[in-house]
Amino acid sequence: MKQLYHHGGSAYLIYDRVLIEKFNIDSNLLDMNKVRAVRDFLGADHVLKDQTHFLFCETIQDVEWEEVEPNTDDVVI
Repeated sequence: MKQLYHHGGSAYLIYDRVLIEKFNIDSNLLDMNKVRAVRDFLGADHVLKDQTHFLFCETIQDVEWEEVEPNTDDVVI
């Protein structure tokens, strides 16, 4: 089941969660090239990070809509 994640007023569809330690070069350095490679492989457009994982996500775009008033001449009963 896919998860939704809300962050900073935006919604994201999580493709995968990967432990941060999988991207460690050493204890204080991350290999961000590997992070980008996983992002691209998964087709994600955004990467978030929590305390233990990178979250590879798709940004859910806000829907633009316009309210339409019904035309009473078009109503069929």
